[in-house]
Amino acid sequence: MSERPVFSLIVPVHNVRAYLRACLDSILGQSFADWEIIAVDDASPDGSGEILDAYAGMDSRIHVTHLAHNVGLGPARDAGVEQAQGSYLLFVDSDDELTPGALAAIAERVDETRQPDVLIFDYARTYWTGRVSRNLLADSLANAGDGVFRAEDHPELLELLMVVWNKAYKREYVGAHGFRFPTGYYEDLPWTYPTMLAAHTIAVLDRVCYHYRQRRHGNILRSQNRKHFDVFDQYDLVLGFLDSHHELESWRPFLFRRMLDHILTIMGSEDRIPASLRHEFFDRLAVQYRTHKPPGYQLPGGPHGVKLRAVAHDDYAMFEAARLGGRIVRRGKVRAAKTRRATKLGWIASKRKLIRAAYEAELRKPVDENLAVYAAYWYAGYGCNPGAIYEEAKRLAPHIRGVWVVKKSRVEVMPEGVDYVEVDSPAYYRLMARAKYFVNNVNFRDNIVKRPGTVHVQTQHGTPLKKMGLDLREFPVGAAGMSFTKLLERCDRWDFLVSSNRFSTQVWERSYPCAYITLETGYPRNDRLVRATAEETAALRRKLELPPDKTVLLYTPTFRDWSGKSFDTPIDLADLCERLGKQFVLLVRAHYFVGNNDRLTALEEAGLLRTVTDYPVIEDLMIASDVLMTDYSSIMFDYAVLDRPIVIYAEDWDTYRRVRGVNFDLLAGPPGAVAVTQEQLVDTFVSGRYRGAEAELARAEFHKRFNEFEDGHAAERVVRRVFLGESPASGSHDQQATGVAQGTQEESGDLVADRDLDDAADAELAGVEPVDQSPGE
Repeated sequence: MSERPVFSLIVPVHNVRAYLRACLDSILGQSFADWEIIAVDDASPDGSGEILDAYAGMDSRIHVTHLAHNVGLGPARDAGVEQAQGSYLLFVDSDDELTPGALAAIAERVDETRQPDVLIFDYARTYWTGRVSRNLLADSLANAGDGVFRAEDHPELLELLMVVWNKAYKREYVGAHGFRFPTGYYEDLPWTYPTMLAAHTIAVLDRVCYHYRQRRHGNILRSQNRKHFDVFDQYDLVLGFLDSHHELESWRPFLFRRMLDHILTIMGSEDRIPASLRHEFFDRLAVQYRTHKPPGYQLPGGPHGVKLRAVAHDDYAMFEAARLGGRIVRRGKVRAAKTRRATKLGWIASKRKLIRAAYEAELRKPVDENLAVYAAYWYAGYGCNPGAIYEEAKRLAPHIRGVWVVKKSRVEVMPEGVDYVEVDSPAYYRLMARAKYFVNNVNFRDNIVKRPGTVHVQTQHGTPLKKMGLDLREFPVGAAGMSFTKLLERCDRWDFLVSSNRFSTQVWERSYPCAYITLETGYPRNDRLVRATAEETAALRRKLELPPDKTVLLYTPTFRDWSGKSFDTPIDLADLCERLGKQFVLLVRAHYFVGNNDRLTALEEAGLLRTVTDYPVIEDLMIASDVLMTDYSSIMFDYAVLDRPIVIYAEDWDTYRRVRGVNFDLLAGPPGAVAVTQEQLVDTFVSGRYRGAEAELARAEFHKRFNEFEDGHAAERVVRRVFLGESPASGSHDQQATGVAQGTQEESGDLVADRDLDDAADAELAGVEPVDQSPGE
């Protein structure tokens, strides 16, 4: 670290011991290390000060000040600023966190924009339920451009939440103006508005760098008390700042409107202003209005204008009438909207009732002992472990009829001769009501009833490098949108769970703690890889029109939870292809969550690579290729069965393991060569390191650890155990999870009553994939 750090992070602390470690760890885990923490213990009675001292003892960059008396958030921040030595000040509330890579991104942006007075970055709210929601006004950052500007160039940025922690402030700029925090509630206002308005250079960083924790309890601004009157004093300070900076006088009408809107919002919040104080609060607002009304100010029209007119005339009765009238109007609009929605969705409700009645009727009929249902990847078509079990069941148990469930949009990918039904069709509900066996690599919908005597087989679709199921409770990004209660209700239907190795068994039974029997058989889909021959490889290369004399490189990146449904690879594919030369042929298969994008299409049109995302049989691609390149996709475990080179590109490993969570350190035990930069990746191939002795040894150790059951007979073991009821064969192991198997589970009495169209079904009706969080890649 330099003599003067780049960043001073001011962390005021009071009664946050439950969150303080996570806050400090989010800073200590940053890749950018040139910083100091100024932690101010504001006489916290809960032991937070001891936690700070322990962290300071482990890292000399952490400096702790213990205040003798509780002074409040603003003065505690000032105490930190007085000690700061960094070029830039950042404020971190002690129950919030920085996102991985945040400081590096801020430092880079500061340098790009030549050290602006203020840098604004984005934030996301993180909820106790695990939901993460980005700032709703994030577009204003994206639209602010790449350069520096003054506040008048982008006044919309002052419409953002006026908080101190979404900005980096040049310390010299703060010191030159003597900016300080006041005491009391709403202490950010007299800091943020003046620092923004006086700044000669402002820049933005369109990136979420800060996670703003939304606690179930403990937000002081959600408490009813008299301290909310502090907002008047804070706006007195804001507008008083203009009195001493006449060059900023043009901002007075804007700030006056913002003040009125803010205070009316506070008054409209019943969990802030007690009923006994509403009249007094209103009278104070009327005084505020008269004191700060700028010359020429015109009241707006509409309901909001009626309220402001009442404020202007100090008429509380008029204000309350306007407020109540507005509520009546809003309620009327809500009722009208509900009526329109009910009309629009009426046909859906009728359809649901018909489906429910038909399904219930089918459920009263006997179970067909020789009928099996197969599905994969949320009804995307034929394949994976269920496909391999289906093929083996045709050979060993031909008396059992297998039928696949598939989405209408994916019917065209179904192989010829494979029986199927379209999801949500009458035939689908007849099948789901009558079948004895259910085989899936994710979960069936919640509205499917587990009948007595039926058998559900969960095959999974990958060895779990990343956290899954209940293990995601500590990783809100990966768990976004999940209901752990519903997840476990779905998993309670499993009678058997297919495991690829002992490592997976331990993960599954921890992350899905339900009463199933684990079948340690290996993955049925890998039987074909075990049996692959040189002749099959050559035939597939001819089919795929791959040159026999070239090295075929298959690239299969996983998805990033933080990137949404877009193909976002850290590799410069154009550079990689050009530097590898014509000896290599690159096949790119995007993850099924994201698909291709325009960039991939352009590279394919330029002849640099081939996209094979839509090719239906991934095993064909694996067998036809010479080497696999991936990041954290579970395909690495399957590909290791082929005993061919594997290259791991782990440029963002630290981010991935912190955001998504992992079950083991991949870099400490990889399946082959590892690269963490583009240059290393290119050199790995050009030098031949990807197939060297060290890479071979790593692959052998990896194969030994994760492919212990892969002998080409996994599907046979599953079919014999599940469909034929045979005892575990040699090489197969049954492991009881928790309790007993569910094959004799009592039938649910409510059938498909309130849950007939569950979250997953509604998601699919809306055109999106349901949140299932079944494991694998």
